[in-house]
Amino acid sequence: MKISLYFALLYLVAFGVAQLPVTVSAADDEGFTSIFDGKSLDGWVGDPKLWSVEEGVITGQTSDEVPIEYNTFLKWANGEVDDFELKLEYRIFSGNSGIQIRSFELDKPYAIGGYQADFEAGEQWSGTNYGEQFRGILAKRGEKTVIGEDGKPTVTGSLGKTEELQKVIRQEDWNDYHIIARGNHFVFKINGQVMSDVTDNDTDMRRRIGLIAFQLHKGPAMKVQFRNVRLKRLPIEDVKKVVFVAGAPSHPPRTHEHNAGSLLMADLLNTNFGDKIVAAVYRNGWPADTTAFDNADAVVMFADGGMRHPGFTKLKVIDALRERGIGIGALHYAVEMTPGESNDTLARAIGGAFEVDWSINPHWDAEFKKFPDHPVASGLEPFTINDEWYFNMRFVDGMKGVTPILSAIPDASTVSRPDGGHSGNPEVRKKVAAGEPAVVGWVYERADGGRGMGFTGLHDHDNLAQKSFRTALLNGIAWISGVEIPDGGLVTPEPTKAQLDANLDPKPVRKPKPAAEAKAKAK
Repeated sequence: MKISLYFALLYLVAFGVAQLPVTVSAADDEGFTSIFDGKSLDGWVGDPKLWSVEEGVITGQTSDEVPIEYNTFLKWANGEVDDFELKLEYRIFSGNSGIQIRSFELDKPYAIGGYQADFEAGEQWSGTNYGEQFRGILAKRGEKTVIGEDGKPTVTGSLGKTEELQKVIRQEDWNDYHIIARGNHFVFKINGQVMSDVTDNDTDMRRRIGLIAFQLHKGPAMKVQFRNVRLKRLPIEDVKKVVFVAGAPSHPPRTHEHNAGSLLMADLLNTNFGDKIVAAVYRNGWPADTTAFDNADAVVMFADGGMRHPGFTKLKVIDALRERGIGIGALHYAVEMTPGESNDTLARAIGGAFEVDWSINPHWDAEFKKFPDHPVASGLEPFTINDEWYFNMRFVDGMKGVTPILSAIPDASTVSRPDGGHSGNPEVRKKVAAGEPAVVGWVYERADGGRGMGFTGLHDHDNLAQKSFRTALLNGIAWISGVEIPDGGLVTPEPTKAQLDANLDPKPVRKPKPAAEAKAKAK
């Protein structure tokens, strides 16, 4: 012990306190997950000419020779944040920078707007809560403010004189930045000292979910560095959180639009029912963000099925979510994995699953004439719509806990194809011939107290324009998250063409077959 202390003192004398490495104690780091691997920019997106990893730290640097035209950012691309704490260390050698939170992309490459935890090489702005392209200064360093409905901040208290707060900050050396965002309340700390405190009551402009990003500011050449970037999701106390897991592109345009459909449904929920629910979307498969489900109330999977199902290799995760009481939903092809363990896992979560050689997937005009007395059926009116409505699901024993929401009588066209794994079988033919109603949308009250849902339509993206179709989906998603469905349901404005067209997957490029193969096929 004495020898260790002796060498530590020698180190201090030789190199100075400022040169000691900053360490993170286990207590300080409890519940936090690293979102920077210390080696690469995997999971981060920015201008590669400006951002790199140097000696294990994220480094952004501009030059006077090639100045940047506008503020540019390095975005964490693996997810968005809602209620959270973010801890990191920063070092800046010149200029001005900041940490974007709950932010949004602008229409320029690598441009971001939103709440910013400001810092600089100078002595005035570090710790300020600034709205980048987003209302300007929200609280100067040392201020406690409340932002009114007019978007203007009112100073309601002092956290100390700005000159004294500056003394806490180490110039051209590593500093700890700790950001806390809970509901509409934001607290920024540097080296343990509260620098600004904002309560945002501007219901039109404030943001509940968005991006994390780091800034390079236009102007004279500058250099900024970040390390030990750690995130902790916080329980959301005032609203319910839904996480959409959107599958990768697979079908022609306007079909199986997993990304566009999930983003549209999330936007409808966030825009129209933000006082009840916050929705996040992970695109193109299972989230790389390991914190994605930490504070979720529901997880909704909209993706291809079978072995291409994003949850196919995540069965233990799905079981763990179910055991936590998290609501789980599956839309369209995502109601199918494969017979056996994977389908059993899915059925335990949502009440049933598509089973090969038992269930079928025809396109047909389903006519929905009546609905059960259930909150998810609130606001539904009779409608008929063509979709790839799967039916003859393999439900849990006795359908215990399952309530059909959408049921229709299939016509003969639904079994017009030859028997096959998805196209037909003797059992389903008997049911169709007998005029037995087919359940194509359902909800499930699990014995563990959690909730599930299955919705087999949504092959056709544009069906989201149909009011009752859309309402049934949103009601179900909200219900499995624990939201109390109002009388009349979660009715939303009909999406515009621009909304339906937004975020569509690029059309798959089909490689031409070799001439010899094409000739053989033609014979």
